[in-house]
Amino acid sequence: MSARTVPAAGATPLTAVFVRLKLSLLRNGLRQSGGRRAAWVASAVVVLLFAALQLIGLIALRGHAHVDALIVLLAAVLALGWAVMPLFFPSGDETLDPTRLVMLPLRPRPLVRALLAASLVGIGPLFTLCMFAGSVVAVAHGGAALAVGVVGAVLALLVCVTLARAVAAANVRLLTSRKGRDLAVLSGLVVAVGAQLVNFGAQRLGTSGLEQLDPVADVLRWVPPASAVGAMDAASDGAYGVALAQLALTAAALVLLLWVWARHLTRLMTSPDGSTLQAAEGRPARGPGSAGPARLLPAGRTGTTMERSLRYVWRDPKTKAAWVTSLAIGLIVPVFNAWQGTGSVYFSCFAAGMLGIQMYNQFGQDTSAFWIVAMTISSTRDAYVELRARALALLLITLPYAVLVTVLTTAMLDDWRTLPEALGLSFALLGAMLATGAWTSARFPYSIPQEGHKNVVPGQVGLAWISIVGGMVGAALLCAPVIALTVWLNVREGGDAWSAVLLPVGAVYGALLTLLGLRLAAPHTARRLPEILTAVSKG
Repeated sequence: MSARTVPAAGATPLTAVFVRLKLSLLRNGLRQSGGRRAAWVASAVVVLLFAALQLIGLIALRGHAHVDALIVLLAAVLALGWAVMPLFFPSGDETLDPTRLVMLPLRPRPLVRALLAASLVGIGPLFTLCMFAGSVVAVAHGGAALAVGVVGAVLALLVCVTLARAVAAANVRLLTSRKGRDLAVLSGLVVAVGAQLVNFGAQRLGTSGLEQLDPVADVLRWVPPASAVGAMDAASDGAYGVALAQLALTAAALVLLLWVWARHLTRLMTSPDGSTLQAAEGRPARGPGSAGPARLLPAGRTGTTMERSLRYVWRDPKTKAAWVTSLAIGLIVPVFNAWQGTGSVYFSCFAAGMLGIQMYNQFGQDTSAFWIVAMTISSTRDAYVELRARALALLLITLPYAVLVTVLTTAMLDDWRTLPEALGLSFALLGAMLATGAWTSARFPYSIPQEGHKNVVPGQVGLAWISIVGGMVGAALLCAPVIALTVWLNVREGGDAWSAVLLPVGAVYGALLTLLGLRLAAPHTARRLPEILTAVSKG
């Protein structure tokens, strides 16, 4: 064989290799199980269907006076999504971790080009491209505007993908660590806040029209990658200088992001991992006297159990995710409704209800570690103290939070007369949920898997539904007397003078319900310890 026919080392384009690698990772991942394959196909169909509907909607808006403002805002939202998704779903793409390539003789610039090309393979880039294509059709008028639109759509897509890669590379050490993966618990908060923002925005647009977006769009059309989309509107109006400036701004942002990405890749490829370094010397060890706020908890089993429960909230990813989501939704629902002027002070009871759910399946959050707790329960009294301590730990967060949300909602609505009623109902609801939660925790325990996004192991979904839905229905029935008293005082002539009574009535009634629920649940817990241990250890 002649020297001319011998392929030189590195002759195979690196970009093609990485694109094939991405396709292989996708194909091999789908081969692992039928369930994973079905989930991927279902998600792809839903995303593509949504993209098609959005594309049709954008095309239908062609010629609308304010469609340019809508597509500029859409581009900014897409870029924001690309920026934050690597933080919340670091395991969604295995190629997001460049530290797996540190042992290969690869230079940063060719590696950036190869990873960028591989990043364009997937459902996310296709969805984003459909959005930008619909924006071109909706806004571009004339050959020049169409040409600017094509270039702008490509630039905007590259900026979105590069932004996601740069963010992932900058935080890869954090995202690949166990502690860093806890960032995923914020996804519940993002979804909750995002859903309410979308709901609020849709209502405003439905009543006021797209012209409400003009002030925001005037600013965002000079922020990449929205500036690339704004260039189409400028070219359609004949402002070619403005269009070129906006395209140049987007191109400059792309170059800057590529430079930042390459810089972080160089650092990752050449710097030692923190896990290989010796621990810092001279760091003071934690002693018994450095327990911090834990010293304020009661002594004995009560304080120990309360501290353990609070540590679960802070350290366990699944428990933290549930708490973050409940805290967010419990605040967002009443506050956003009050902000829109359509809410009521009584919506603040949503905060107590969302946090009261955390009392359900108390032993399931311990998973297989519950056997340690079970070893310390030898009587009904021990079970009662255990349940009481868990309820007290929950109250440490729930009580001040419920008061804060209620007062904030009342202040936004300027309806201070109903504040005692709302607080009384919140306290009664919280007590009822603590009572039913303690009882269902002992009667219908289920296991929470430690890995993945599922909150119930297969085969125990029915138990979870009975525990949560049945407990909530029972809590609503237990609150019926306080609800009836509130309604009676509001319809009775002169009842406003007695509305303040609902605050102490609700507080006392909730406390009595909690004590009664704990007393009834304690014998079940002590008697059914083997069944509880078996049920919660299946994950």
